[in-house]
Amino acid sequence: MPFVVWVPSIAPSGLTFYSGSQFPAWKGNLFVGGMKYGELPATGRLERVVFNDKMEEIRRESLLTDLKQHIRDVRQGAYGFLYVLTEEDDGALLRIEPV
Repeated sequence: MPFVVWVPSIAPSGLTFYSGSQFPAWKGNLFVGGMKYGELPATGRLERVVFNDKMEEIRRESLLTDLKQHIRDVRQGAYGFLYVLTEEDDGALLRIEPV
């Protein structure tokens, strides 16, 4: 059985478990790029999934929904920042930094 399921699907595109030091509260969280939510256009997002010590999902959060772009990939960089690649005519490579 999968650990995480989206109904309707977010069309997952890339994922990474965060292990960096830039966001200590996110350590061990799963980040998943989403191309869309169900059949709704312009609903791409970055999903953050939090697990407990038994790898059971305890909550999730949708990020970057205001961009209204497909999230093609998400990766953790060498210095602990998250990098997100969008897929649109005006797509971008975004670096997620602490505020």
